[in-house]
Amino acid sequence: MFSSLCLKVFDQCILDYHTLDSVVAKSKNPFKKDDIKHLLYQKNWIDTVQWHLEDLIRDPKINPVKALELKRTIDHSNQKRTDLVEYIDSYFLDKYKNVKISNSATFNSESPAWAIDRLSILALKIFHMDEETKRKGASNEHVQNCSAKLEVLVQQKEDLCSAIDQLLSDIESGSKYMKTYKQMKMYNDEALNPVLYNKDKQ
Repeated sequence: MFSSLCLKVFDQCILDYHTLDSVVAKSKNPFKKDDIKHLLYQKNWIDTVQWHLEDLIRDPKINPVKALELKRTIDHSNQKRTDLVEYIDSYFLDKYKNVKISNSATFNSESPAWAIDRLSILALKIFHMDEETKRKGASNEHVQNCSAKLEVLVQQKEDLCSAIDQLLSDIESGSKYMKTYKQMKMYNDEALNPVLYNKDKQ
């Protein structure tokens, strides 16, 4: 099942990151560029780095200049994340381009790659919640609360994996078809963000 492949790559990536444990560490993607696993690894690496950037920016004692620098790094990361989701959807569009679509076929509001995006984040939540259940010095109440949350996350992972695999199966059979939209983010675009396109008039 494709979801199992995703999780295997995501788990490997998360472990690789935590071996280095640095938001400035460079990814050493172990997969060939023409392999979908390369995109999946790259996607999860961005998510994992951003997870830790989000931790850093929430430091109540953070220097405001550093916070602004981190915010812009996170914005850039979000753009790369979105681009990769669209690349992954392009992989599926190409893979299923010759499928004969049923006259009664329907489409999902969420494309396969955006569901896989959620699975990548979920893998990170599970990793970090599991860490909290083992944190030295944590109270019994904290451990119990995190253990209960971990159970829910694992169930959510199983449900999401099932949904992803069902969606891909339906697309492959022609009972569903893919419909994708570019994200059209506006805040980084100098032609669309009024703060940016008016900067020379100030």
